[in-house]
Amino acid sequence: MANPPPKIRWAAFVVVALLALAVRLPQVGERPMHTDEAVNAYITGDLLAGKSFHYDPEDRHGPALFMLAKPVAQLCGAANFSELTESRLRLSTVLTGTATVLLFGAGVEWFGFIACLFAALLFAFAPLPLYYSRYFIHETMFVAATLGMILSGGRMVKTNSVSSAALAGLCAALMLACKETAVLHFLALGLAAALGWRIQLGEKMPTARTWLTAALTFLGAVILLFTWGGQNWAALADLFHAIPHVAARAGGQGHEKPFWYYAALLAGGWSGAVILGLAALGMVRAFRPPRQMFLAGYGLLIALIYSAIPYKTPWLALNLWLPLSLLAGFTAEWLWLAAPRYSVRTLIMAFTVALGILVGRDTRQRVFVHPADEQNPYAYAHTGGDLLRLPARLAQLTKEDKNLNPRIAVVAADAWPLHWYLRKFSQVGYWQPGQETGNADYFITSTDVSPTLAGRLKDFHLEYFGVRPNVLIILWSPQPSPPNHE
Repeated sequence: MANPPPKIRWAAFVVVALLALAVRLPQVGERPMHTDEAVNAYITGDLLAGKSFHYDPEDRHGPALFMLAKPVAQLCGAANFSELTESRLRLSTVLTGTATVLLFGAGVEWFGFIACLFAALLFAFAPLPLYYSRYFIHETMFVAATLGMILSGGRMVKTNSVSSAALAGLCAALMLACKETAVLHFLALGLAAALGWRIQLGEKMPTARTWLTAALTFLGAVILLFTWGGQNWAALADLFHAIPHVAARAGGQGHEKPFWYYAALLAGGWSGAVILGLAALGMVRAFRPPRQMFLAGYGLLIALIYSAIPYKTPWLALNLWLPLSLLAGFTAEWLWLAAPRYSVRTLIMAFTVALGILVGRDTRQRVFVHPADEQNPYAYAHTGGDLLRLPARLAQLTKEDKNLNPRIAVVAADAWPLHWYLRKFSQVGYWQPGQETGNADYFITSTDVSPTLAGRLKDFHLEYFGVRPNVLIILWSPQPSPPNHE
């Protein structure tokens, strides 16, 4: 089946992308901020304050997300950290997720129109990509850059195009500037290319000039991104220091999961097993003419790599969703073309509608109805809704005390995401347990408050707030006050 003319093709993908945007915007600011989102919000606030990005190889990722988040937040009217909102921050990943849907239109010549359209629909409406494109973390941008690298790199190899080589190098740099785990994808992509080279592409090789263009573009972009345009050259040395940290984190650090964790996560819900089944059939189809050995090899390798690493979190499954969605698209195209009879295609359309209903049910439950519920497998160690009461309660107490600029001392080993929820108070300090805080109007502590501090606060009133499942904090106010029942 020939692909439709470019105008019709792009019209279809633009429509799907607009629908993807429409479904990502409602209630985008209502889910509580996860700790990782709060950390990224704090960094964005520093950039709005005029500071340059400082790469931290210990506990942070690269600068790519913030290069988009800062101008988007400014266009929405935020001039500093206190003026940021959940919606203003998450809009950057919403736009990135929408762009990923549109980007599938550029893969039609390689993967086929039906396969790419099916994959775009899955990315637009399935619960996993929709949930995390409304999540202010690096993963959605990382997947977009990965797809961009696959498409531009494939075009570079097929056409020996220098411009495609430069674009592939830029996408690879964006991947690394999102997350250091890009090196795992480079490995999987390289092995998959070697696996399918002779079968899919023959012996044709890009020239040395083309490879050099890709390499120089990659190096130049990495330097510009990590040094924040030349403002922090120490970041290049820090990037090498990230290697042992990434290796240590791969060991688990409290996030150990079994080998089959991602398979179980992707197969969950009413629609997951069906989509995985379609992808499995697509894997078989990839080994038959017209062969897609590269994508099948990449999908299998990256799934094995992520499954073998003990450290696992649900948002990392988004990296598996990219090849999975295209493989499922191969099955959709295979079935459609293999069944030209009207009656059979009617059954295929009915099956597609039924699958859409199942996907819609899972999306509604996981993305909109229970986005922060601990039973939601995507809401991993998520901030609970009870914490949303804290800033309102503090505002009420300070108003009653006629103290418009209170000094607030936070004493906790891990205070995140309180930095986000206390951002509108100008005098907030953070201390580790056991450190001397000095005087403060209000104290916020973890439940394991030291005897010394507890003795100082014996005349204070206590109120408890849930941060995450099984994690509480205490608000200590200077005099007994009736609890807020709002």
